[in-house]
Amino acid sequence: MKDVMRNEFSVPAIVDRSTFQAELDALRVREKTHMREGDTIAAARRRLPMVEVDGMTPLIGERGTVRLLDAFEGRRMLIAYYFMWHTGHPAAEQCEGCALYTAQVRELSFLHSRDVTYATFCQGPYEESARYRDFMGWEMPWYSVQGTSLDTLLDGRRAGTMYIVCYLRQGDKVFETYWTTRRGVEVMGNSYPLLDMTVYGRQEWWEDSPTGWPQPWKDDEEENPYRINGRPIVQWPRVKAGHSDDLGAKRG
Repeated sequence: MKDVMRNEFSVPAIVDRSTFQAELDALRVREKTHMREGDTIAAARRRLPMVEVDGMTPLIGERGTVRLLDAFEGRRMLIAYYFMWHTGHPAAEQCEGCALYTAQVRELSFLHSRDVTYATFCQGPYEESARYRDFMGWEMPWYSVQGTSLDTLLDGRRAGTMYIVCYLRQGDKVFETYWTTRRGVEVMGNSYPLLDMTVYGRQEWWEDSPTGWPQPWKDDEEENPYRINGRPIVQWPRVKAGHSDDLGAKRG
């Protein structure tokens, strides 16, 4: 297990309460500016044009083959997370980033109140990936989208990458209104925003931190920021609780 609890790290300067508050007040001005800029960007996002996609595109779900239209569950909007998948590999070898972000999506009723359905579109076979969903204890709608269906929905974007794609339904017509990838999917979780509030931040190699701040998590296999002891960090509670991560498939 990675040792991130040592006490020899550098720490901020120690000051009196009034000095601390003055520095915090100055930072708060920047935080509010940043938040207002986020509101402005969101307003621009709402004004983007949209592109039609085939609402009849087949997906595989717990009821068998369904249409993209069915994934809306009767609501007007759909947010789909495209989960990367390594077919035939055990749970420990599945995408650690997808596991982290998906594990933080739990209560969906608030989205539903805004006429939005959330669903996972796994880029792998249904039976195998659904066993992974059950191993992780996830309850969100889960579909398999592969082959020509994946090609249709991604329309030139590279498969095997995590995406968030937003859709709008108007009758039997479906339109794509927004998509993002890579760090754009951080919106799915609260772990990074909470870490960003702490003195040592995310403790990852790329952050602009003072000299002496801990940054043990690297962009490599040994110190991967999403893995500990050979498997995604968010899987360990399931393993320790005795859940089987046998996905019922072997490598070809």
